[in-house]
Amino acid sequence: AMPDAVVFAANTHDFIIRLAAAAPRGAGGALRVLTTDGEFHSARRQFARWVESGDIVMTTVAAEPAATLDARFVAAAAAGGHDLILVSQILFGSGRRFGGIAELAELAAPEGPWVVVDGYHSFMAVSLAMFDDAPASPYSAGAPALPFAPAGLFPSRSGGRGVASRCFFLAGGYKYAMSGEGMGLMHCPPGYGARPPVTGWYAEFDDLTLPPEMVGYAPDAMRFMGATFDPSSLYRFVAVRAMLKREGWDTASISAHVRGLQLRLIEEIKGTPLAGAELLNPPEANSGARFLALRDARAAGWQRALMAQGCVTDVRGDVLRIGLGLYHDDDDVAAFVALARAL
Repeated sequence: AMPDAVVFAANTHDFIIRLAAAAPRGAGGALRVLTTDGEFHSARRQFARWVESGDIVMTTVAAEPAATLDARFVAAAAAGGHDLILVSQILFGSGRRFGGIAELAELAAPEGPWVVVDGYHSFMAVSLAMFDDAPASPYSAGAPALPFAPAGLFPSRSGGRGVASRCFFLAGGYKYAMSGEGMGLMHCPPGYGARPPVTGWYAEFDDLTLPPEMVGYAPDAMRFMGATFDPSSLYRFVAVRAMLKREGWDTASISAHVRGLQLRLIEEIKGTPLAGAELLNPPEANSGARFLALRDARAAGWQRALMAQGCVTDVRGDVLRIGLGLYHDDDDVAAFVALARAL
């Protein structure tokens, strides 16, 4: 619906830097950030370093208990006093989904606060579209549709009207876009940050005839562009989308395939040591995560033992994450369960 509201970079960390530089500072001093303690490293590490240097003041909402996260985070945002609000749609550690995006969008404004949704684990994993009901882009009339923009490009639990025109959304080629390194993307709501201070020459690509002393900006999402980068990842992304379309796969059908495998795995590990772990994101909760998150003090040991047998999982603290995707089938589940019995 808003193809010229999307901009690309080599990674989402680049966008976090540009957003932090551009966001209005309502108090006139350090940027005031609201986030959770369950964010991915790109934001978590950078924010922590900026707190050390005094560039930001950060308020962190605990991701646990998960049952009350939505209400607690929205309440913290509604209390005011923040310039930039960043939250993951699916938390990368637990695989649980944040459900308060529509409520946060109601608080967003060009003069602040800005709301940023990190879609690291939801992009092309959640089929409900955040922006399906968005108004047409005001940037240009009759803009062509993106060649890779299926329903679900920008996923959300709520999908409420107005979210696209108020929220930034970050995603990348890693994980479920199957495009590898070098492809970060950001949806930029119109009217937010007309002149980002961290800027490369691509941001004025619309008019390279400006005098050298002038700093011009594109009127659409290109205003957040950096400088020259390798675009090969974008071609990989488009090629993957074309392949999935030829094979009859979309986000919803892939998710259904994965959910079936997840349900079978949960049932069959009941006779293994993994049965004693706490499942943080059961498929029936419909989080959309493409991994199962099992919390147990033995998680790190399990991960090492599985890796020694050639089975790749990962661990986040005391949480073992078991990923399942389009390329897995029932035989893979059976092979995993056989290894799990020996843990």
